[in-house]
Amino acid sequence: MKIAIIVEGSTEKAFLPHLREFLKPRLAGKMPRLDPFVCDGRVPTREKLRRTVQSLLAGREPADAVIVLTDVYTGANDFTDAKEAKAKMRVWVGDIEQFYPHAAQYDFEAWLLPYWDEIQKIAGHNRKAPKGAPESVDHGHPPSQHIKELFEAGSNGRSYAKVRDANRILRGKDLAIAAKQCGELKAFLSTILALCGGESL
Repeated sequence: MKIAIIVEGSTEKAFLPHLREFLKPRLAGKMPRLDPFVCDGRVPTREKLRRTVQSLLAGREPADAVIVLTDVYTGANDFTDAKEAKAKMRVWVGDIEQFYPHAAQYDFEAWLLPYWDEIQKIAGHNRKAPKGAPESVDHGHPPSQHIKELFEAGSNGRSYAKVRDANRILRGKDLAIAAKQCGELKAFLSTILALCGGESL
């Protein structure tokens, strides 16, 4: 099974190694080849997304399935929430059964908030976690901003960098912990597990 995953460049570097570690014990003997299609910044939209999906499914080494993973908060105000993001991407791509749209609500960093103790340790600050469920931390002040502010207030005296710091936050962590609090992450993981015949979360 080859699964192409359309992602931002920084998300691929920060998240995919930990995704593979999560999947390996759950898909023993059925582990897919995860083939990231890395974008320069945000993932494609509209006609460009459709062409990209078609290309990945019909290339020299075609994918069996294509997953797109976007943030809701892209800076372009295309989406109001994850539900709308997934619906729009489905419309843009059209009736392609092997396409699976997913979105982080409101950005990738929502999936880091369940590990706030680790974030505090790395940032060098004991500020409390934002209130509410991780994926309810709102569009106007997204999770990445909360983490950035914590880092800048911390004793280490530096700002948050997704590739470096998300990797440190997730190192050795079980993504199932975040999936219990983050429905969109759970849906994303469940899509891959289902495609490969694994047990659902």
